[in-house]
Amino acid sequence: MSVLGFVLVVLAVFLVVILARAAAFQPKEIKRGAPAEVSVDGDKAVENLQKLVRCKTVSYHDRSLEDEAEFEKLAALIPELYPNVVASCEKIEVHKRAMLYLWKGKKHGAAGSEASVLMAHYDVVPVEEENWEKPPFEGIIEDGVLWGRGTLDTKVTFNGILMAADRLIGEGYVPEEDIYLAFSGGEETNGPGAIAIVDYFKEKDIHLSMVVDEGGAVVENVFPGVKEQCALIGIAEKGMMDLRYSTASSGGHASAPAPHTPVGVLAEAVTKVEGHPLPMQITAPVAQMFDTLGRRSTFAYKILFANLWCFRPVIDLITKKSGGELNALVRTTIAFTCMKGSRATNVIPPSAEVISNIRINPAETVASVIESIRKTIGNDAVKLEPVGDYAMDPSPVSRTDVPGWDRVVSAVSDTWQNTVVSPYLMVQCSDSRHYRDISDRVYKFSAMHLTKEERGLIHGNNERITLPAVGKAVEFFTRLMLLS
Repeated sequence: MSVLGFVLVVLAVFLVVILARAAAFQPKEIKRGAPAEVSVDGDKAVENLQKLVRCKTVSYHDRSLEDEAEFEKLAALIPELYPNVVASCEKIEVHKRAMLYLWKGKKHGAAGSEASVLMAHYDVVPVEEENWEKPPFEGIIEDGVLWGRGTLDTKVTFNGILMAADRLIGEGYVPEEDIYLAFSGGEETNGPGAIAIVDYFKEKDIHLSMVVDEGGAVVENVFPGVKEQCALIGIAEKGMMDLRYSTASSGGHASAPAPHTPVGVLAEAVTKVEGHPLPMQITAPVAQMFDTLGRRSTFAYKILFANLWCFRPVIDLITKKSGGELNALVRTTIAFTCMKGSRATNVIPPSAEVISNIRINPAETVASVIESIRKTIGNDAVKLEPVGDYAMDPSPVSRTDVPGWDRVVSAVSDTWQNTVVSPYLMVQCSDSRHYRDISDRVYKFSAMHLTKEERGLIHGNNERITLPAVGKAVEFFTRLMLLS
């Protein structure tokens, strides 16, 4: 056989293999019974959320800017809005900006018993009121939409958890295991509330079967070739770091500059870093997502996702060039956000700095990312150091072979029927990262269906939520509690 003939045979075998693997890459069959009926008072859910939104629980890194009276106002609403929770659940004092309620289950105190934790935060990020179409703290309802800061992030789940518990308690339901309702008033500023709650669990040696916090959602058009509605449940989250790049000079007048000013040195460093993205790393959460959603994709994409052993370079190139959500799933991302130099246009700055916000892939650490950036820049004159004390390694990956995961999946599937449920990697940060040392069953799911536009409203102007979505959050948590 000639060399050309041999090459053609090898090529033919290769094509047969990849096409056969793509053809066999079909969705896994999952059998589920008909979901039970769950009754939700949608009007009451909206009314409660409206009252919560009217509390200006804005958290700042500079605590002097916060209005403590607004946080106290929200706390004072709890007995009014959720009376059965207050009457029947033990309130555990752990920190001023933390609310922790224990709903005792049938197995409370039994040897080997476990507990569930349902989380949310009730603080919100600041607003630029002049850029809003509706006032952000008046809870205006118009055309089937509730406007206000916190409607999506995360007073809707705060309300959903408490309303579900309040109703079930009122109906006499008692869960099998203990359920902790855990809320922080400082998540947006990495406050100590959630940390204090975790410290309490450590101190009491409480074993957790499931922790559910904000994270993924029910979404559409987020995965190549998949048109179905998808529910993404985070089983890990990326680490985060703000990294400062700085350099110095003797300064001087701008009329006689040296060949490279501090700004020029940093500009070169920024260009190098942006031009050399960190390598693609397909970690366990993303591999599971590719395996689940890739099977639902078009045949062309199935060829890629069924044959990652062969097409990793193609996916690497596509994600590297396009950026966005898919790219964030497979590599550490670096976004330059701040820069500072001279205060005068004709003065060379004695020092200059830029800052990048970095989201760290689970395959890497704070230290390894800094070292990679240092090598990419290749200039010892550029000093690298994390900003503040917010540098965090990625969270561990939670298990999906345990009952806690199955309960979350079941509650999601029954609430949003005909939805494809998939693990994924959360690229933002949440309070649930603090549970890393006490549980490998931490699941990140915001109980909402969110369009691309709505996802863009989180932390942005004109945050708002559709009225049916408010009741759906209550339904989800009701189903989850009924499985506990």
